[in-house]
Amino acid sequence: MSLEPSARKVQDALAAAGFPNEVVELPDSTRTAAEAARAVGCEVGQIVKSLVFRAASGRAVLVVASGANRVDEAKVAAELGEAIGRADAAFVREETGFAIGGVPPIGHAKKLATLVDEALLGFETIWAAAGHPHAVFRLTPRELVAMTRGTVARVAA
Repeated sequence: MSLEPSARKVQDALAAAGFPNEVVELPDSTRTAAEAARAVGCEVGQIVKSLVFRAASGRAVLVVASGANRVDEAKVAAELGEAIGRADAAFVREETGFAIGGVPPIGHAKKLATLVDEALLGFETIWAAAGHPHAVFRLTPRELVAMTRGTVARVAA
């Protein structure tokens, strides 16, 4: 299967980590949670939003949240034990290797501290970005926690 290079990078990372999930490229944009839900035919809550923050220490923090939720930065900071702020596009690309709008939960340039929105655990299947604004992959909440090695937390506002 022919994939865009950034989507291929995610497919290769999934395979290298032992996950059988398949990246699919869609004709419609999946850049936002609403667009992704329409493109795959699911609820917005089933879309995994990958948000990168910059912690006060300078490290990158990935929050994978339900597309239906707004992330409460104070809750994330409390969970991490340090203040956080939004990361700019250059920081996101440097830390993850991907552009905003296609950041996947796996295959990053650097190891990221990761928090997983507990709301995602309420779904049987979920969909995550796969490195490109038209690429996604289907997975289970259990797979998400395993592939990110993330900490499940209450991050929604």
